[in-house]
Amino acid sequence: MRRRLLVVLMVLMGAAALLLCIPLADAYARGRTEHLLLQRRSEAVRFADLADRMRTAADRAELSAEIGRYAQLYGAGVVVVDSAGATVARAGTGPAAEAATDAATDADTDAATEAGSAAGGPSGGAEARRRALTGRSTDRLPTLRPWGPRTVVLAEPVGRDERVSGAVLMAVPTEAARRDVTVRWSLIAAGAFGAFAAAALVAAGITRWLMRPLLDLDRAVGRLTAGSLQARAVSDTGPPEVRRLRQHFNTMAEAMADSIGRQRDFVADASHQLRNPLATLVLQLENVEPHIAPGPGLAEHGRALDEAERLEELLDGLLALARVESGTAELGDEDVSRAVRDRVTAWTPVFRAAGVELVATGFAEGLRARALPDAAGRILDALLDNAVKFVPRGGRVEVGATYATYAADASAVAVVRVADDGPGVPEEQLPLLLRRFARSPEHQNVPGSGLGLAIADEIARISGGRLDVRGNEPHGLVVELRLPSPPPE
Repeated sequence: MRRRLLVVLMVLMGAAALLLCIPLADAYARGRTEHLLLQRRSEAVRFADLADRMRTAADRAELSAEIGRYAQLYGAGVVVVDSAGATVARAGTGPAAEAATDAATDADTDAATEAGSAAGGPSGGAEARRRALTGRSTDRLPTLRPWGPRTVVLAEPVGRDERVSGAVLMAVPTEAARRDVTVRWSLIAAGAFGAFAAAALVAAGITRWLMRPLLDLDRAVGRLTAGSLQARAVSDTGPPEVRRLRQHFNTMAEAMADSIGRQRDFVADASHQLRNPLATLVLQLENVEPHIAPGPGLAEHGRALDEAERLEELLDGLLALARVESGTAELGDEDVSRAVRDRVTAWTPVFRAAGVELVATGFAEGLRARALPDAAGRILDALLDNAVKFVPRGGRVEVGATYATYAADASAVAVVRVADDGPGVPEEQLPLLLRRFARSPEHQNVPGSGLGLAIADEIARISGGRLDVRGNEPHGLVVELRLPSPPPE
């Protein structure tokens, strides 16, 4: 979002800079063109006055001398024509003189076209001449820009009103004027670029000022969503509205953490307080058993003792779940390979006594993860305890530990896999296995509280990983634990 906001601001500032500097540059070009017109028109008026007073050969010589000096000084081309279009005097050499001559003789060349455009008429320089022969002076020139036009033609009538006796045509080079326009446009461009750079720095600062508290708030929401109830937004910068939002969020987080904490404390306290009288009840039931005569009463006593022991197991599970959900332990580095090896060794006698084969397959060394203390071992205990309960005698349970990288987000994980060939569960019941107190209908009589996989899933979630459950082929169950892991050395 910060990048998008900065791009929007940069585009707006760039558009504003262009909208300001383009009219300014165009205004200067037009002003410089008007200045050139006024300068050269005054000279054309003087030449027209000399041509109007021309009566003798001496006057003609004076006019030729004047336009010759002017043409030599400014590199221009000057042509004086009479009312019939015949050339009276001519001065200058080069492209400017050719443009003036073409305009005086109606030649349809590129220079004449350029000259006509300069005079503002549709028929080239000849149009400027025709306007002058009707008593109208050139009143505008094409706007000068760094790339052209190279030469402009202006015309001034000789005489006034009905006494127009000819015209003075001047083809003026625009190099000096175009150079001035280029310099001024360069200064305007440099100023616009400097202003844009300064505005970009200001925009970057404003964007950082606006987005820093929002990013901090986003990170705090992410941590809170992940289960860290101590997450708070700490940035105290930004607009007042964002600061108020941070305060409201922290207040909400405090209230939520307090509510969840009270709920967990209640579960933990209730479970803990019930364990002592329950243990006493179990002890009394065991003590009274020898005094019950064989018969229905003894069977009922046995069922009551079993239910009391099941309740005691349930309370132990609730206490364990409350401790896990409290999230008081810090994440640390764990040797996953060693934890898996130790748990497989510890559970092998239990599986052997149950008539189930427990083997380690696809085992990789050097797997490490950042998780809760002994997370892999605790989760594997729950998975193996679940497997030994539900896999019948003669079954097989495989435990593997591998390293995997997912191309979707390039995340690296340590994968602990427990697969069995037991009866499994229907596919539609797989999502229920990680819920609290979830029991399959056909397994209601199997000892257990229904909290083992839920506790394991909670440990995996707090550790930044997850627990996946799916069916095995041709039958059975596969449970995979995935914990964030750096690449093995």
